[in-house]
Amino acid sequence: MPRESSATAALDAATVGRSAVSVDKSATRREGSAFAGLGAVTMKELADNLASARMRLLELLVFVAGIGAVYATISGVKATISQDPFVFLRLFTTSHDPLPSFVSFLGFLIPIVAIALGFDSISSEFNRRTMSRVLAQPIYRDALLFGKFLAGLITLAVMLVALWLLLTGLGILLLGLPPSGEEVLRGLVFLGAAIAYGGVWLALAMLLSVAFRSAATAALACLAIWLLFAFFWQMLAPFVTLWIAPVNPFDPYSQLHAINVGMAIDRLSPNRLFAESTLAILDPSTKALGPVLSSDIEGMITGSPLPLGQSMLLIWPQLTGLLAAMVALFTVAYVSFQRQEVRA
Repeated sequence: MPRESSATAALDAATVGRSAVSVDKSATRREGSAFAGLGAVTMKELADNLASARMRLLELLVFVAGIGAVYATISGVKATISQDPFVFLRLFTTSHDPLPSFVSFLGFLIPIVAIALGFDSISSEFNRRTMSRVLAQPIYRDALLFGKFLAGLITLAVMLVALWLLLTGLGILLLGLPPSGEEVLRGLVFLGAAIAYGGVWLALAMLLSVAFRSAATAALACLAIWLLFAFFWQMLAPFVTLWIAPVNPFDPYSQLHAINVGMAIDRLSPNRLFAESTLAILDPSTKALGPVLSSDIEGMITGSPLPLGQSMLLIWPQLTGLLAAMVALFTVAYVSFQRQEVRA
């Protein structure tokens, strides 16, 4: 009898424990949408981004550099007004020594602006001990992280659109003619590629801000990765290509395979994807972004520009790669942030 009573008591205790756990789980179950409060977080972060002294200095740097690059190329572009049907696009791609082109400036400065927007977006909340207070409100982690990312992306978009409109107005004023409809459409596609390019670096900065509690460590890690892709990736890609696809000098197909492998490795860099996208969309005479065989040249009309639809088909893999990289990096940051412990 004592053994039976003790077993019964143990079963009753286990039943009570399971019911308590089930009640506790039901009590902590989410209520409502996971993105409740997304608008409030986005507007608050957007106001902070646009009003901060750090962003104003970066925007001033981008505007001065961009306007200087375009103004230096105006004199050279004026000489080709009667010959070039896409003279406005030349404002973005033409360089004038010692200044590079406007597109080259953006390829260098957009990652810096994106990193500055995201390197302390999450770690600063932990360091100021405000994360638990924010999440104590009716705001889930989903809305907090997505709102910060969306605010940074909108900030980048506002800056790039304002710069594009300013340069277009400057071109109309100095060249004396408006852009054509196709030039406007190509400029809008270029803006989309630039925003996606900035989104990749913003997502990376937020991922490192989630991974490191120190903002300085996250910033240094972001800058190190940016330097790797901006300056050293093109030097490392040939060595990796030779290791993966060694070339047989007596086999032309192995040489072609090595070229394709090398281009695939080189395109792992978002800088390369952005450069190829802008090259094809801002230079309609570009008909290929890889090796061209003699069979591909047959029937090709040399010297004629591609229509916008064909240029879009040419850069579709690059644009898709930029968007995929942005989504993948943000997803990793999202999963990591969901697994972190938030303490008061």
